[in-house]
Amino acid sequence: MPHRQQARVPSLPLVSAQALDPRVTERRNPRTVDIDLASPETIVDLLNAEDRGVADAVATQREPIARTIAAVEQAFRAGHRLFYIGAGTSGRLGVLDASECPPTFGTNPAMVVGIIAGGDRALRTPIEGAEDDPVAGAAAMDAHAVVGGDVVVGIAASGSTPYVRGALDRARALGATTALIACSEPPVAMRAVTDIVMLPIVGPEALTGSTRMKAGTATKLVCNMITTGAMIRIGKSYGNLMVDMQSTNVKLADRAERIVMEVCQLARDDARALLARAGGVVKLAVVMHALDLDVADATQQLDAAGGVIRRLVSHAPPPVMTSDRTPDATTGSSVEPSA
Repeated sequence: MPHRQQARVPSLPLVSAQALDPRVTERRNPRTVDIDLASPETIVDLLNAEDRGVADAVATQREPIARTIAAVEQAFRAGHRLFYIGAGTSGRLGVLDASECPPTFGTNPAMVVGIIAGGDRALRTPIEGAEDDPVAGAAAMDAHAVVGGDVVVGIAASGSTPYVRGALDRARALGATTALIACSEPPVAMRAVTDIVMLPIVGPEALTGSTRMKAGTATKLVCNMITTGAMIRIGKSYGNLMVDMQSTNVKLADRAERIVMEVCQLARDDARALLARAGGVVKLAVVMHALDLDVADATQQLDAAGGVIRRLVSHAPPPVMTSDRTPDATTGSSVEPSA
């Protein structure tokens, strides 16, 4: 048998990890230092335990997220756009959120745009060094013709990505509103080019530096809130029903019919016929039925109401029903109407 040498036991570190790198996303997690010895079940437990704090971290950012929603709403109402820009996982999450808006809210793909360092090829294949180039970030703003009135949200888990800093600096110079999603305190240079900073600090990752984990989850939650909140504010929902989605497949076509059936209290065949007259647009079908209008008049009224059904239809959506056809006891809301 080969001789097995005794391993050298390292002494206590002379320098703390925090002193080596102040970014929270680069610190070691003391709760997972032995994760390499864990069973599959224990790994699941450890990761779940870490993830439990993510939503709470996002909740601490209520005010800046709400400010971002308001800024994006204002941009949309003025015919401007929302851009996400990031590198690696951060960039992919921005592209993901942007790509989900057209089918969910019936928007033009140009309304919400995701940009990743290195271009679309970087969605699948890492482009080495792309995140380190602030000039490329600035150039991306020019390439997408960012103007005053647009909103540019940089995504940088570490808070320090040069590509994102370059993009926000250029976007601000062009007159756009700038925002940042980060999971570690950004340096002064990054804050200097950012109007709104959203900082869900989720703490060190279970696997040191792997920001596709807790930081990625927090980022996706914030992106969900920004686009969903802004879309709701411009009338893309009626109650909590998606009334501007695109019926691009069988599942979504069925959902559109069910929404019209529920809101208008119609049989499926009648709902399908109404949707056909409305060109497949759920919100248009709802207004046509509620106000007894043809498609042209309903379109005109919706446009005048900023696309918001509740400005035209005084009654609320029907209550949520249980399986025995009685109103769910939790139906209702303490939400105060907002302009």
